[in-house]
Amino acid sequence: MAEELVNVICTFCGSVCDDVLFDVENYKGKKFCKLGSGKFSPKERIKSPMIDGKEVSYEEAIEKAAEILVNAKRPLLYGWASTVNEAIRLGVILTEKVGGIYDQCASVCHAPGTLALIEEGVPGGSLGEIKNRADMVVFWGSNPLEAHPRHPMRYSVRAKGLLIKDRKDRKVVVVDVRKTKSANMADLFIKIKPGYDYPIISALRAIIKGEESAVPSEVGGVKKELLKELADMMVNAKYGAVLYGLGVTQSRGRDRNIENAIKLIQLLNRKTRWIIWPMRGHYNVVGAGEVPAWEAGYTYAIDFSRGYPRFSPGEFSANEVLQRKDCDAALIIASDPVAHFPRASVAHLKKIPVIQIDPFPNMTTLVSNVVIPSAVAGIEAEGTAYRMDGIPFRVKKVVETEYWSDEQILEKMLEKVDQLMG
Repeated sequence: MAEELVNVICTFCGSVCDDVLFDVENYKGKKFCKLGSGKFSPKERIKSPMIDGKEVSYEEAIEKAAEILVNAKRPLLYGWASTVNEAIRLGVILTEKVGGIYDQCASVCHAPGTLALIEEGVPGGSLGEIKNRADMVVFWGSNPLEAHPRHPMRYSVRAKGLLIKDRKDRKVVVVDVRKTKSANMADLFIKIKPGYDYPIISALRAIIKGEESAVPSEVGGVKKELLKELADMMVNAKYGAVLYGLGVTQSRGRDRNIENAIKLIQLLNRKTRWIIWPMRGHYNVVGAGEVPAWEAGYTYAIDFSRGYPRFSPGEFSANEVLQRKDCDAALIIASDPVAHFPRASVAHLKKIPVIQIDPFPNMTTLVSNVVIPSAVAGIEAEGTAYRMDGIPFRVKKVVETEYWSDEQILEKMLEKVDQLMG
């Protein structure tokens, strides 16, 4: 077949690359990284809606799902990071109507960064600013070459911008507990002991403030001289960016690590210009937090059981709810908690009615009572998604399909819930 290439936006990771091509005739991607090409290539799909393993129509599956949600006292609606904003908005409204709990994938990854932002604010910036202006980039506890393969080339390491003309114009530092692939592209790699991010950041703050005498000869496995070298590089940068990952948010200290890092950036901004930003994973995990923030005032772990939104991460995030057996039904969309959650959480999922909305079969499909296949956003369905830096993109529909979109499924589910609730 002849190629019919159209420009699309990749809906895999938080980089949301908008310069890739899709071969409509042969159903495969061009110019994608190894991660994106997997999503934009033919793969096994959920063939049709199912109730208890029996194939049914979309209407029957949606009606059964609505009955489960309406009859539940406190359902959990979880996932959302790999669907579009329009579907997430309907999901928040649905959660409120059924008096359930809304939670999304960030509760097990970048949520500590959100808590730090609430406490400290965030001196942030876009990927475009990093590309055009940053003469120093620090990857802290993140590994872009494996998690966001095109990020270094498009935005952060080798990207050529308005003020940065070549790789030699930019210093790259990697801070991590082991030598990753990303460390090989760095000008300076700093290996730290696991769980020592907070004291190392504190030491950098002390050095920059002129309190070097308070810093011991070694902090977290890093010699004082090396910390002084890093501090000097940061102070002398014209525009710097710290891009942190799960190595910081999920190690000892969690949100306090990010708070401390933000304070470091605030200190640096008295001398030069620095920003800090998380390296987000799923393509619209930012939207999974931003949309409920518009609708309910919070980004995750939101309980509507009292008729109004309550936010409590240690109480209403999915793992805590499941392990306490605090929900009696679950709707899982664009996520696979059975493959990633602890055994205690999965054990409770197996005991309650589970509804799954997803294009592809996964481990959660095996425990789901109602399975509703959906169209792939960016190929078979359109919508809006946020890049990791909060910039919105409109993803396209380039292929016709019989699969319903997440938005269409949730819209019909809301209508059915309204009917059942009178």
